[in-house]
Amino acid sequence: MADTPDYVLVNRELWDRDAHNWVEMGERAWRILEPNDWGIWHVPESELRLIPDDMTGMRAIELGCGTAYVSAWMARRGARVVGIDNSERQLDTARRLAAEHGIELELIHGNAESVPYPDATFDFAISEYGAAIWADPYKWIPEAHRLLRSGGDLVFLGNHPFLHLVMPRDDVGVTDRTLRNPYFGMHRIDWEEPDGDAGTEFNLPISEWMRLFDDVGFDVAQFVEIRNPDPSREKSFDQDPEWAHIFPSEQVWRLRKR
Repeated sequence: MADTPDYVLVNRELWDRDAHNWVEMGERAWRILEPNDWGIWHVPESELRLIPDDMTGMRAIELGCGTAYVSAWMARRGARVVGIDNSERQLDTARRLAAEHGIELELIHGNAESVPYPDATFDFAISEYGAAIWADPYKWIPEAHRLLRSGGDLVFLGNHPFLHLVMPRDDVGVTDRTLRNPYFGMHRIDWEEPDGDAGTEFNLPISEWMRLFDDVGFDVAQFVEIRNPDPSREKSFDQDPEWAHIFPSEQVWRLRKR
């Protein structure tokens, strides 16, 4: 498609090819009736409280839903949920698991930067390592704002910008504290693994995130910088546990539409 950004196509190919590696994790997460923890360091939901306890009557959307276990958690709390994802193969797993668990979800194959719903449709939007890192924030943040009703919340969890300062562009993981990449001007991050897999992620300096939110019409309700609480634990997603104990490797933003 001529009007589809190149990074959307690159990431779609990546996730369609890699979807089989996420089936087992998706199945395990679907069996958990409520969220226990979040992110690569398993921070308890009791600390982060990313989704409302009671979502009865709410309309919610997950932006970059993958296997849609977060969508399932919201549906179990009473919401009517839409999930959108760039990978049809990931959605195949999501649809199968929704049917097996008897959870009604609307699952859409598409790009979270352009969602086929009218303005002010949703009360709540969330992205856990979906649009939060794989979509262009200058496009998906305004789109999330458009989709939400006044007073609606957007919550997203993804990589902290500090991580990209030390992450090699061959994506072999964080192994030391060497600063490899610039902080100011951070936006599009293209990487390629030694096996040839390639992808495009996005992040911004913290001050630029805040400027973007204000320009779009979001107020920041909460910002959490996540660390690994235990430096003795094993490496997770190629991140050195000692590095992630003294530097934030993940971030959570909770925004409210004015």
